[in-house]
Amino acid sequence: MKIRTDSNFHLTYCTNIHPGETWLEVFDNLEKYIPNLKSRLSPEAPFGIGLRLSDVAAKQLLENDNLAQFQAWLTQEDLYVFTLNGFPYGGFHRQVVKDQVYAPDWSTQERLNYTLNLIKILATLLPAGLDGGISTLPLSYKPWWKEDQVTGETVMKNSCFNLASVVAEMIRIRAETGKLLHIDLEPEPDGLIENTSEVIDFFQNLLLPIGGNCLSEKLNIELKLAETKLLEHVRICYDTCHFSVEYEEPKTVFARLQSAGIKIGKIQISAAMQVKLPAEAEKRSLIVERLRPFAESTYLHQVIERRSDGTLYHYPDLINALPHLKQSLAEEWRTHFHVPIFIRDYQILQSTQDDIATVLHLLQTNYACQHLEIETYTWDVLPSEMKIDLLTSIQREYEWVIKLIHNS
Repeated sequence: MKIRTDSNFHLTYCTNIHPGETWLEVFDNLEKYIPNLKSRLSPEAPFGIGLRLSDVAAKQLLENDNLAQFQAWLTQEDLYVFTLNGFPYGGFHRQVVKDQVYAPDWSTQERLNYTLNLIKILATLLPAGLDGGISTLPLSYKPWWKEDQVTGETVMKNSCFNLASVVAEMIRIRAETGKLLHIDLEPEPDGLIENTSEVIDFFQNLLLPIGGNCLSEKLNIELKLAETKLLEHVRICYDTCHFSVEYEEPKTVFARLQSAGIKIGKIQISAAMQVKLPAEAEKRSLIVERLRPFAESTYLHQVIERRSDGTLYHYPDLINALPHLKQSLAEEWRTHFHVPIFIRDYQILQSTQDDIATVLHLLQTNYACQHLEIETYTWDVLPSEMKIDLLTSIQREYEWVIKLIHNS
């Protein structure tokens, strides 16, 4: 939905919140939730969808006349699609996901083929006059290559070749239809690119020289033009939870990316768990017990602790981190667990909600991005006392964001 008539902000929520890997399951959820949300939040104006499609669902949507039928339904219900989530390739709910959310990674043909299908879908659905983005994984999962740096470097180089192929297709689509599409790499803890410094290093030292040469040869264009095209079509998905867990200040991130010529294609609005660690052992024991229900078995919940000298220490998952909390030298822990964005305090725990407010305020003067997507996908695995009706929860998240933007 367009938040207000005097802005270009388009707000949606990511439908990865809903279980379902086939197209029929995805569409059943859209029919169940989207018209109801529109009637509550945007009864008189078009309502945007942040569509998540697995590889299976994307292939099925492209079969027969499914895409045309979906497009007709969108028109009938006054809905539009402007962004896709192309991060999880396979199952994402009610099963162990953990590090397999990064598979297949960007070095593989499977990831390339999946993304090309998403491009075809978005190019069809995207309304004229809007750009469209597809968020995707940060190339691969860093711990897979920690002991084999040579293979890790090969993964990054092959990722550049595949991203160049994606950009070539997006350039072709823009020439034929006038529609601008972009692929939005999503840094997160333990991703192969996980913070601003690693993003800039990847773009400057790998994507532009390697991907640039590849694209230059594919399209028979000058290298400088190829690099310009890469920066237009390969962007960053700024997830407020992920950058908060990395202890990065939004204003600094925006400035560094813009200085490097790297665009933000989508901002995912999400909050991480945050806890200040007291010195007293008894209080730390209470924190351990409060955190324990969040150490669930479906998703990775990476933890980064910050010590008094500013150094950061990483744990691969909350379940691995908890045994160390009582003796930790840290002053603060932040955990990659997406919690409802309208809540700041969870008894003795907090969230990084303040960073969301900072980002939304920053966007009032720094027009880095117009695509906003609420992404709290953990409703199924939240502790029971935090669960309320799903439709009401989604509505409350929208209303919290809209109010914050209007008051910024």
